[in-house]
Amino acid sequence: MDAANSYLQGTFIPNYWDKNITVQSKTISSAFKPLPPELDLNAICVQKEYRTIRRDHTFSFDNKMYVIDSPIRYSIENQKVEIRCQFDGTFSAYFGHRRLDITELVEPRKTHEYGMEVQRKIEAVELAQQLGNIAKAARIIGCSRQSIYTYQQVLETEGAIGLKRINKPLKRSKNSIPESTENKIIELTLKDPHTNALQLMKSLKQEHDISVSSSTIQNIWKREQLNTKALRLKRSQALNIDV
Repeated sequence: MDAANSYLQGTFIPNYWDKNITVQSKTISSAFKPLPPELDLNAICVQKEYRTIRRDHTFSFDNKMYVIDSPIRYSIENQKVEIRCQFDGTFSAYFGHRRLDITELVEPRKTHEYGMEVQRKIEAVELAQQLGNIAKAARIIGCSRQSIYTYQQVLETEGAIGLKRINKPLKRSKNSIPESTENKIIELTLKDPHTNALQLMKSLKQEHDISVSSSTIQNIWKREQLNTKALRLKRSQALNIDV
């Protein structure tokens, strides 16, 4: 490498490049023109990627989940958000020509010591604190604002143990399935997130002697935000469950 640089600087450039290639300019003034003020190179010199917006106005990028904070009067579900990646590693999200305000959603790494039910309630409280907006957190989690207010109050007065269903029983419809059955459905779902509702229904009957319909399983999945394979895999990975 040293010999090549020495040849380039001492022989090639002075004896060939300067004599045969270099051209004297006709004027000493610079030929560079300033950029127009309305031209933003940071919006042009970027790598663009696209992600699909979900029903709750969230999207995934670089193995992380983000929620759109910008006020939008209508649903943009299934639309494409444009991710503009800068060379310094930062990125910004655009919908059309509008830059969006976004917040990263942090998933818990392991199940709370008091179980998944307590974990979901704590997640709701933490998300509300993170976003600073209980209504938005309730929409993302899939519960009512009053539920989050209740969870906050119980956490402050009794701690996480107060959120356990055994101490705070929920009002359940007479026609609803037993709580133990619902917990078993969630448990088996997270252990095998690739299974569909029909396969899980057969497994519950054959291995656990539990009779439920596939539509009941789908309703539980929808309520627990597990109604797609991607959501089930994501929840399993967040809880460090071997699948």
